[in-house]
Amino acid sequence: MNTYAIIAADGRQYKVEEGQEIQVDLRDDVEGGATITFDQVLVISDGTNIKLGKPTVAGAAVTAEVISPLEKGDKVFIQKMRRRKNYRRRTGHRQKFTRVKISKITA
Repeated sequence: MNTYAIIAADGRQYKVEEGQEIQVDLRDDVEGGATITFDQVLVISDGTNIKLGKPTVAGAAVTAEVISPLEKGDKVFIQKMRRRKNYRRRTGHRQKFTRVKISKITA
């Protein structure tokens, strides 16, 4: 049975397991090899028992190691058009992420 947790970080929720790599929003205050602690843990499961938080599980934390402090995602294009008005705009951006590896889930 695998242990997992659902954490809240930067307005999003992630289901994480130990050893898993995830992309979170860019963190300017961290460097490669640093550790991040996510203390907003919503759910913890050890395979048989599930702890639900109200809204968070008391005393639970997820520790992660920063693999890459700055990564860019795929290019996202935004197109605007008004029909019959000869108005067309195409812009885009690449979202910046921080890649972390989940090292420990503690209840």
